[in-house]
Amino acid sequence: MTLIKSISGIRGTIGGNVGEGLSPLDVVRFTAAYGTWIKQNRKVDSRKIVVGRDARLSGKMVESLVVGTLIGLGLDVVNIGLASTPTTEIAVQKEQACGGLILTASHNPKQWNALKLLNERGEFLNDKEGKEVLSLAEKDQYLFAEVDDLGCVETKDYTQIHIDDVLSLKLVDTEKIKASKFRVAIDCVNSVGGVVLPQLLKKLGVEDVLELNCEPTGKFAHNPEPLPAHLTEISDLIKQKKVDVGFVVDPDVDRLAIICEDGSMFGEEYTLVAVADYILSKTPGNTVSNLSSTRALRDVTQKYGGEYNAAAVGEVNVVTKMKDTHAVIGGEGNGGVIYPESHYGRDALVGIALFLSLMSEKGISVTELRREYPSYYISKNKIELTPEIDVDAILVAMKNKYVNEKVNDIDGVKIDFADSWVHLRKSNTEPIIRIYSEAATVEESEQLAQRIISEIKSLI
Repeated sequence: MTLIKSISGIRGTIGGNVGEGLSPLDVVRFTAAYGTWIKQNRKVDSRKIVVGRDARLSGKMVESLVVGTLIGLGLDVVNIGLASTPTTEIAVQKEQACGGLILTASHNPKQWNALKLLNERGEFLNDKEGKEVLSLAEKDQYLFAEVDDLGCVETKDYTQIHIDDVLSLKLVDTEKIKASKFRVAIDCVNSVGGVVLPQLLKKLGVEDVLELNCEPTGKFAHNPEPLPAHLTEISDLIKQKKVDVGFVVDPDVDRLAIICEDGSMFGEEYTLVAVADYILSKTPGNTVSNLSSTRALRDVTQKYGGEYNAAAVGEVNVVTKMKDTHAVIGGEGNGGVIYPESHYGRDALVGIALFLSLMSEKGISVTELRREYPSYYISKNKIELTPEIDVDAILVAMKNKYVNEKVNDIDGVKIDFADSWVHLRKSNTEPIIRIYSEAATVEESEQLAQRIISEIKSLI
């Protein structure tokens, strides 16, 4: 069993002993710590907490524990039920709540669940705030409400509100999208994407939609991380049915993968690149992505006269850098698009609407669109960790080994070579070291990754 406490929230496998996985007692403990922290640090005149969840099998159980605990703390709950991560973030803003909890383990398999913690702006807690919540949990010191001060529960559905917000964005061109008569395929991996994406596409004017795995059963039809190896079913469907474009989301709908009309992958790194290209062509400005994202965003940004900046991995870090640099678009290379005109959170709905607007404006196929962008190839690898491995010592050793190259250590170790780079970091969500490398060809990227992996293994 696994329990991971980090900047990305409290994530673990369901079942097992207390403290070893995300048991019911662990859910109550960390929810109580978060609720206590909110009460101590409340920045708005509200005691509302928004709770939303994805469709995974443990979702209803975790939701019941979370809602009951928050009521016990004297906090009012706005339960929006099955809802994407960006939907929950938007709901916090619209409810003028003092915080929010998203119950999702994102791309992790079905045995996982997690508590993702939001502030009053509907944004993730920063590192300092997250550590304060974890400290409260370690002390087990919570002040629950007396019977007359217990919270209450209100149930709302925010799906349509979120869709309407996307449609209201100035750069979402529903008229051109409708006129293009796109045939679109979607794979929602049996989670909340199946609730919201068909409705979104209909409102955008897309009448011909082929749906895969859109029943929100939580029984994921394939590995829920939207990587090429897991997307063969929709790829085959696109080729057979002559589909214009395919969209795949993860269980909480903050990541967007795009598939070309020939069944090939557009590349999840290029989701943000394409959307940024469209945004920058209308509203030139700065951009941000994390250290593990493609150089192509930098190239596109500079084409429009903007400045590109890199942030540490983690949505909260990207958002902070975006605010600091007044970025007009940003996100992460895993298909996460953050568009401040909507909200400061990764949002696949926004990504789909803007990408279809770009397609309708360009009037070319998705493969032709992909060829317009600089070609880089990222190899994403990982090394499984065991408790005895000293990750920090490994990273220091690798930094010292490449001291003559350009090295960035704000988040793990990133080594920039003249025509390639490699980024090594401990994952916030899994017990692994991630090794991302990028070069001009697949072969060069893979060779660099394997060389670095061999060097790391020699240190273990």
